[in-house]
Amino acid sequence: MLSQAPHLKRLSLVLLVKSFLVWTFTLTVCWLVVGFPVVVLMVTFGSLGAIALQAVLPMSAVVLVAGGILSANVLAIIAGAAVLTLKGIHPHQVRWLSWLNGKANPQHSPVYAACPLTCDRNV
Repeated sequence: MLSQAPHLKRLSLVLLVKSFLVWTFTLTVCWLVVGFPVVVLMVTFGSLGAIALQAVLPMSAVVLVAGGILSANVLAIIAGAAVLTLKGIHPHQVRWLSWLNGKANPQHSPVYAACPLTCDRNV
């Protein structure tokens, strides 16, 4: 029984890392797709911040602002994935992430304009 403990600990660590990586991927995709308006606002305020810092730091204002925005986004995604992983919430348990598991549940089938002429199915 004791000889199985390291194997179970290693398996648990692998599942933890897998869950963290899946959450990181999922949060990144959601941030890019759903958070696009927020990204536009961040770019707008970031460019205004770079213009304001240009007088104080002429050589590195853009690098400082862009690096700060990118670092904040990466840190938020990694922190969110870590919190969700440590709470024990797995992506397959979340109902609205069915697209991630390949179990899409469409509400209706699409009907194309040419389908009544070419398809054999009853609409």
